[in-house]
Amino acid sequence: MGERLVEVTGLRIGYRTFEGYTKVLNGVNYHVNKGEKVGIVGETGCGKTTTVKALLRILVRQARVTGGEIVFDGKNVLTMGKAELSRLRGTGISMIFQDPMLALNPVFTVGNQMGAVIRYSGEQGVEKKEVRTELAVRALRETALPDPERILQSYPFQLSGGMRQRICIAMAMATPRKLVIADEPTTNLDVTIQDQVLKILKSRVEEKQSSLILITHSLGVARETVDRIYVMYAGSMVESARTADLFKRQLHPYSQALMSCIPKLSGGGVAEGIPGRIPGYLNPPLGCRFAPRCSRAMEKCRREQPLPVTVEEGHSAACFLYGEGS
Repeated sequence: MGERLVEVTGLRIGYRTFEGYTKVLNGVNYHVNKGEKVGIVGETGCGKTTTVKALLRILVRQARVTGGEIVFDGKNVLTMGKAELSRLRGTGISMIFQDPMLALNPVFTVGNQMGAVIRYSGEQGVEKKEVRTELAVRALRETALPDPERILQSYPFQLSGGMRQRICIAMAMATPRKLVIADEPTTNLDVTIQDQVLKILKSRVEEKQSSLILITHSLGVARETVDRIYVMYAGSMVESARTADLFKRQLHPYSQALMSCIPKLSGGGVAEGIPGRIPGYLNPPLGCRFAPRCSRAMEKCRREQPLPVTVEEGHSAACFLYGEGS
């Protein structure tokens, strides 16, 4: 087992809305080791982005953390003051957001934005503009962008989607970071550009010896990129395993249903999908949140929330089919 960089235990987060208080994260537990690449996979709306935004304390004002603990490099993120948070965001964690057009300011040049990120990163010797420009050019070159000097003088709307996403990767890794968070970084890109961006992200993380959290709804993307996968459903981590182990054998009924939806090259017809829908967060089920859609649900599943059970080494599932009482 590697040295832990991130340790999240029992995290509960909700949002105040006009309709009432929504209970989104339902006691989330996960960890990331130093130098490890971890994927969080799940359907849209299951709480993946909320989970990682809590690490940086950049949740919207309507969000409320009602329980749990977030430890990054031995320090509790939830109790950090402004100065510690600034250092965390400057040197500890960087995030690549889902939509680069929203992540980049359209009225400032790429050079201005990258210079600001480098300046406030806490890196030594970046007071001079020439040094910041040199670091920005090097970061753009490392993401395989042609003519970086021209790109620094360009505005985001003058560039393609793939170029903007590479700029976001360059900004996130222009200075050393212990952890990089990538929130569905290829959602709006075509297939060939997706592959290029993921390869660049993976190689840059490995070169810098940083840890990675990749948020995605694509099992195929996770399989090619990360060492270990967490499967998330309706605000709960239902299964975790090494990538190869998860694709070899799924333990949780949701993971099994998710895997059965993947189209196969051998044919066999169109997958029917998973019956039902994700429960609402205003009044979520008392027990396992997947129980209303699960063909193997027991009465106990509807009353109690299952805790993660280690079934094999490095492979656990939050399901009453395993462990005591199974």
